Amino acid sequence: MKTCGSTPAAAIGAWWPAARAIARPVALLLAVLLLGACASLPLPSGAERSYAGRFSLAVTPGADDSRAQRGAWTGRFSLAVGTQSMTLDLVSPLGATIARFETDRREARLLVPADGGLRVERGADAQALSEQVLGWPLPIEGMPDWVEGRPSSGRPFHALPADDGNERFEQDGWSVTVERLVDGKPGRRLQMDRAARDGSPAVALRVVLDGPAS
Repeated sequence: MKTCGSTPAAAIGAWWPAARAIARPVALLLAVLLLGACASLPLPSGAERSYAGRFSLAVTPGADDSRAQRGAWTGRFSLAVGTQSMTLDLVSPLGATIARFETDRREARLLVPADGGLRVERGADAQALSEQVLGWPLPIEGMPDWVEGRPSSGRPFHALPADDGNERFEQDGWSVTVERLVDGKPGRRLQMDRAARDGSPAVALRVVLDGPAS
């Protein structure tokens, strides 16, 4: 798939200003991602639900994590959810796809720009694949349910007290806060936090939806 091209250096610096602050292996990977960033990819057809919106991501290393330093980034995302599949795109403010996650019954896949095309990394778990390739975990499997204001079924979760009308719970190692429910429906904002542990950095991911599922 030859949808990739070079990204101007100024745009790279604007989108990923902290790349130089990240340990060398991850910084080299990010340079590859940004220099080969792809034009926005179409989402698969036939999705039962789809979402779009903005994201902000903050990564903070733990005391025992020497791989990365503090960094913060913003962009847009698109999420398409099928019966047994999911596609999540992370897109720069300029509209270039930085990474695509795909999951189905068989495996998880991470597509990243490389050499004018797309390189595909595969694994059994999308969160572990994210940490392996990008350097930090992302809550890929949980997001299709979390954006609807509920924990994922079939996996343990722990409800957290909330006296402000928001929905809070813990699942898959993440603390999730869903904006106050209105008329029984989740709000437009979702906060997902994961503490630093076992050599992995702390991650704070905030999502603001453009609107309800389409």
